[in-house]
Amino acid sequence: MNLLRAVWRLLRLALHLGLGVTPILLLFPRYSPERREAVIQAWARRMLAIFNIQVRVEGTLPDVSQRGALLVSNHVSWLDIHVLHSQLAVRFISKAEVRGWPVIGWLAQETGTVFLVREKKADALRVNQLMAEHITAGDLLTFFPEGTTSDGRDLLSFYPSLFQPAVEAQADIWPVHLSYRDLQGRYCEAAAYYGDITMGQSLWRIAHLDGLRVTLTGLPRITVTPESTRKTLAQAAESAIRAAHAAIPG
Repeated sequence: MNLLRAVWRLLRLALHLGLGVTPILLLFPRYSPERREAVIQAWARRMLAIFNIQVRVEGTLPDVSQRGALLVSNHVSWLDIHVLHSQLAVRFISKAEVRGWPVIGWLAQETGTVFLVREKKADALRVNQLMAEHITAGDLLTFFPEGTTSDGRDLLSFYPSLFQPAVEAQADIWPVHLSYRDLQGRYCEAAAYYGDITMGQSLWRIAHLDGLRVTLTGLPRITVTPESTRKTLAQAAESAIRAAHAAIPG
């Protein structure tokens, strides 16, 4: 039964990805920014529904209708992007490798993701400049300051470099925490995409699950002051997210 369900879900995912290409390819250039965000949000919610992934929001999520900001989160899975897209109008900063992923990489590029080549310091400067421009334009820029995924049991140290545009633009920072549990509320390693696990293996593991419950917790805003540095902001965001992580039973 689980095998048939997994195969059925993956077939539905393939159809969903295929259908997602059409409006992006043909209609996105004609859409207003608000319409684009609505389409992306609806598409993310349908994708999560295929795998019976239920999202619960706790705390306060940012409203940046008047001014741009940064949103930072712990990083457990490739699902993180779709969970955040399902609830917020966000623009992601992502590692350059994602652009090479079949279909998903192209979709990410067309929906406004900014790609970063981490090995090149000059590219970090380019991305920082782009981030500052997007913040000024009112975007909610989102990235994962751990730099990579973990198994979800703990957090990795936060890298401070991408916090620099918040210093330059005096933009608020909104930390959020993501937690994945099975339908019985237990820790679920199968949701994590880390180490040597391939995308195909991760999809297969998630497709076999009865479902997942994801808690998205909005944490208090971090206000940037003239005295703030990228290091102090990274430390403040990491402390807030670690505290939320430590508060989860089990």
